[in-house]
Formats: sequence, structure tokens, C-alpha cells
Amino acid sequence: MDGKTKALPKPDLIVALGDARYLIERPFGSWPQNAGFVTDVTVDARGHVFVMLRHDPLTQPDDPRVVELSPEGDYLGGWGGDLIADSHMLTVDAQGRILCVDRDMHEIVICSASGQRLGGLGQRGEPLSPFNHPTDVHVSAWGDIYVADGYAASRIHRFSAYGVHLQSWGEHGAGEGQFGWPHALWTHVDGRVVVVDRTHNRVQVFDRNGQHLATWSHFRDPVAIWGDEDGNTYVTDTQPTLQKIGPRGERLGRCRPFLNGAHGIYGMPGGDILLAESNPSRLTRLRLLEE
Repeated sequence: MDGKTKALPKPDLIVALGDARYLIERPFGSWPQNAGFVTDVTVDARGHVFVMLRHDPLTQPDDPRVVELSPEGDYLGGWGGDLIADSHMLTVDAQGRILCVDRDMHEIVICSASGQRLGGLGQRGEPLSPFNHPTDVHVSAWGDIYVADGYAASRIHRFSAYGVHLQSWGEHGAGEGQFGWPHALWTHVDGRVVVVDRTHNRVQVFDRNGQHLATWSHFRDPVAIWGDEDGNTYVTDTQPTLQKIGPRGERLGRCRPFLNGAHGIYGMPGGDILLAESNPSRLTRLRLLEE
């Protein structure tokens, strides 16, 4: 014994979701410091990563709200300070457009991948037209756009691919088809619309027209949601855990890949999964390991 303490090597942290194993890599990606804290992430068909950052719109009005990374995490640029006031969540559609939830401006802002405004849903700055602090948005495989309206409403809104309002459903309450806080949603190619009802520790499943199909209740404060091509659903909560749920609502796996939870989640081409952590602010990549 020489009295010296040897530093332990950096551990490999591996988690399991069903039959899949993932290596935890964090932080993933880089962007300018003091650029705001991470609130969501999405990935386009090229594998480019778009990270949503939140700032105080009154004190940091011009800082970027979205940064773009290469598939390897290299910083490619940022935009959105002139378009988005209160960043909450975002998604990408089949055309590569980025749909951004501007929560406190009551609008879904539709942008090109380079940050050019292409349009929007809702009347900017006007509550109840129809949004009242919306939370999430997803573009379905059949073209309809679904919006979770969850901070001051308890509704789901459905729009056509051309932005025409088609229907809304839901009201405040704990029953089937009611919501306390619809915080996030995802649509599957089989027509299911899956909604995180955060207040009531559950996820509700609907058909594309809003008909209630099922309720999944094995969560504690669920937050973010993403679905894979096989119809499985991945849900983060503040336990903190990540759960993988099969198409019939069966829990296929559960793990703890972050410290305090993830406000956003999205899959990458090839099977890796990105997690948007707000505290501490960073991206975590779950790198799929070969069997």
C-alpha cells in the first residue's frame, strides 16, 4: 500500500428495455454555453437532431430556441429567437418541417429545418383561439396534426394536413376521455393517438377520431412520449424511469437512464434513443447495443 488512491475508471452504464440493451452516453452533442435549458428533442429523416431550448422571453428574447446537431452531435446552428417566445415541445413531420409549441403565445409555429417560418396553428398571443397554453404536437402518418392543450385547458385538437381545425375532444376531469393535464402525445401508424395525462398518472389511448380505447395506469407523473415503428410506446416519468409499453398496453421494460427525468424523448435512425433532460440541462443518448 503506497497510500495513494487510484481513480476509478469511467463506468459503462447499461440499461435494459425488454430484450434491448442500451449504453448510456451523456452528455450527447454540444452547443454554445448559456443558451437556455433543454426542454425537448426531435430527429429528422437525415438523423439531424433538433434540440429545443427554453429562455425567459422577457429577458432573453433573441437567444435561439432551437439548435441543430449532426447525427454525431456536432453543432450546426441555432434559430428561433425571433419566432418562439416560450419553448415547450417540438416535432418533425415527414416533409422535414419543424413544428414548435410556443406555449405562452398559444401557437404551434411551423418552420423549415433552417428556421424559416412557414405557418402556424392557433392565433398567436390569443388564448382560447383555440389553444390555452398548449403542450405538445404530433403529425400523424395519415397527415392529421394533433395538439395537446394542457396547461390551462384539458383538450386534444385535431387539424387537417392543411391546418383546418377538424375536431376537439376532452374536458377537465378524471374519467375516460377527460384530462387533468394532457402534457404530451404521440400517434401510431395503426391509428392510435396516445396521450400523457400527467396529473392523473396515466396514459390514455384513443382512435384517430377521439374515441377512447384504453387507459394505462402504471406511471408516476408521466412526462414525455415517443413511439417506434413496431407500435411500442416509450414514456418517461419523474420516478424517474423510462418505460416501454407494447401495443396492447403491456409493460415490456423499465429502466432508469437519467438522474431526474426527461422532458422529451425521440428515437434516432438505427435504434438509439435521445432523452432531453432539463435538470441538469443536457441530452442523453441511449446507444443500442448489438445482441
